Order: sequence, then C-alpha cells, then structure tokens
Amino acid sequence: QVLLVESGGGSVQPGGSLRLSCALSGDAFSGRCMGWFRQAPGKAREGVAVIRTSGEKEYYANSVKGRFTISADSEKFTMNLQLDSLKPEDTAIYYCAATTRSRCIVGGELSPQLYQFWGQGTQVTVSA
Repeated sequence: QVLLVESGGGSVQPGGSLRLSCALSGDAFSGRCMGWFRQAPGKAREGVAVIRTSGEKEYYANSVKGRFTISADSEKFTMNLQLDSLKPEDTAIYYCAATTRSRCIVGGELSPQLYQFWGQGTQVTVSA
C-alpha cells in the first residue's frame, strides 16, 4: 500500500518561511526517489526539489535553489521541505511524490512524469 499525505501549507508574507511535511507509508518511502512538486493556477505542475532515498543526492529547481531545503527521515517515515525567503511566485499547491523508477530527474529537469505516487497537495500562498 502506498500513501502520501502533505501538511504544513499556509499563507505567509514575502520573505517568510514555511515547513511542509509529507507522511509516507513504508512502501512510498521505499521508492528510489522522493520529491516535492508544485502547481500554480494556470500553470503546469513543476518540480521543486527531489531527493534520492539513499540520501546521497538532492536536486533543486533553479527557481528555489538556495531558498528551499528538502530532507527525509527514514525513522519517522517523513519527507520535509523547508521554504525560506518565500516569494509571491512560490504560490502554488505543493505535492509530495515518490517513484520506484531509477531516475529521479530527466533531461536535467525534475519531471513530474517520473513519479508514480502522489499526495493530495497542500496550499502555499505568498502575498503581501
């Protein structure tokens, strides 16, 4: 059984911070790659940050590099995304996801198409 549940979304001012959490079933956490994706109104879903379950590599979208931090805790069966220095353009529904595929990214980009298992999403709104 695979289950992913996001939490921690909310509304913050530009420059503020949020911490998103994703509770994963054991099967979901056993995926080779896990990540966070987001979808803003009228836009396609895009990758934010991806981490290999082995923990040896993390990938970030250029738009969030240096501001967001992805992490995973195998003992707690959770994955987190720390969002700092938030901008209005970060406003979106954020989804956690996992995949059993061997590739975490494709073509140098964090592709949602690689990910098989998805949470329901949590809203992040950044506005003055």
